[in-house]
Amino acid sequence: MERLKRRSDFRAVTQAAGAGARAHASAFILQARARAQDGAQAGPPRVGFTVSKQVGNAVQRNRVRRRLRELIRLTPKASLSAGHDYVLIGRRAALKVAFDAMMKELGGALRRVHASSKSASSKSAANKSGADKSGDGTGASGALSPHRAGRSKGGGGKRQMGRQNRASQHEH
Repeated sequence: MERLKRRSDFRAVTQAAGAGARAHASAFILQARARAQDGAQAGPPRVGFTVSKQVGNAVQRNRVRRRLRELIRLTPKASLSAGHDYVLIGRRAALKVAFDAMMKELGGALRRVHASSKSASSKSAANKSGADKSGDGTGASGALSPHRAGRSKGGGGKRQMGRQNRASQHEH
């Protein structure tokens, strides 16, 4: 098993996990990506670990990272698929959750991730074959993207007062 070290590898896993290869647990989030999609040869599984500063100070973050590394070390090699990249994102709860509970959560998360990646690959194969032609190619629901959903059409910044309104506000 190898480690993910480059930012581009972490980003590739995160972008692929946006399609559904993501599993949440109380102590971590597991993201997965099959490297074979990129035309790369299937090699040993690669794993990356990340813990944000919101989790705590450097001592706490390193402790979470050590626990996550130990989880992967003790995981049966058969549960990590060859030719896949995995990213474990540590949460603050990883400091307090019992280690055996984290092991069970990791097993369940790996099963969910692999089940969702298999269903996603079968959906993409159906789309390539032309079986699913609904939608116009810009999103099936036609809804706004999540980044645009809450914005109003009028701008959303500070309102600019006209000269008359400003003057009338100062007259008492």
